[in-house]
Amino acid sequence: MKKTLLSTVSLALLTFSTFATGIPEDKPLTIGITKIVAHPALDALENGIMEVVLETYPDAFFDNQNANGEMSTASSIAQKFKTDKVDLAVGIATPTAVALANVITDVPVIFCAVTDPVDAGLVPSLDKSEGNITGISDMTPVKDQIALLKELKDIKSLGHVYSSGEANAVRLAELAEKACNELGIEFVPSTVATSAEVKQAAQAIAGRVDAFYVSTDNTVVSALAALGDVAAKEGIPILSADPSSAPENGVFLAWGFDYHKMGQATGRLVVEVLQGADPASIPTRFMTSVDDIELFVNLDIAKKLGITVPANLIAKAKTVVKDGQIETN
Repeated sequence: MKKTLLSTVSLALLTFSTFATGIPEDKPLTIGITKIVAHPALDALENGIMEVVLETYPDAFFDNQNANGEMSTASSIAQKFKTDKVDLAVGIATPTAVALANVITDVPVIFCAVTDPVDAGLVPSLDKSEGNITGISDMTPVKDQIALLKELKDIKSLGHVYSSGEANAVRLAELAEKACNELGIEFVPSTVATSAEVKQAAQAIAGRVDAFYVSTDNTVVSALAALGDVAAKEGIPILSADPSSAPENGVFLAWGFDYHKMGQATGRLVVEVLQGADPASIPTRFMTSVDDIELFVNLDIAKKLGITVPANLIAKAKTVVKDGQIETN
């Protein structure tokens, strides 16, 4: 586990919440950031956090860790942060946030990209935090996403590959199944334990589905290229909740959060807590502005699959792939 040192210059003594112990004047502010796996969305989130924190604390020291999809590693990272006495810990995605919460009780823990923090046991309710934990949810509009795809293609069945070991992925699968039932679509799930299983799981159901839905499931998103290969071979469109991972991975349509902006929002929350706000007094926050949502459309895939995309939808898209070129509006 290697520390990423953004600056080693000492930071003056700061004022912290009741869960921080204060920093000696000769010790820089240390923030531990742990993510469950590396992929474009979580990387963008991590960068957004550091970008905002450095605006207020330019001498901050970041210990950036990647659990590589392993819960045992996530737990070891949490223990490392506790042993190293970081001043604040950030958990990116549900598994790493839970690992931090299980180990660290004496300094603030901020979660982000956690779909359902109540179901994950991080907070008692969305309106109430407690102890040393608060953060930002990335609950995504599952039914609206699936309904949008149905408007463009008359799908009768929807395949969903998801990680049975990620609480957020399981919760989103439940929401996807509920949405399909309400929209008159057959829901066809296929579970995985690791990213190495994604291609085989997609192949297992490809002959039974009219489209694939990919949620903000870190295990699956990290292997999105493999699912994209299956979809391309079978002529099946992919709908994703993660626009940042879509352009290079064979996704037809993606509608979801701008994770860099979510990272910036998390960074602002980190700064609030470092400046004295009590995590227990801060309820779970959500990305609710229309500016926080991005739409991605791959017109080349639409053409191959015979799907007509209305001009007004193309105009709303932030990113469009056309004739092999990625265009950003």
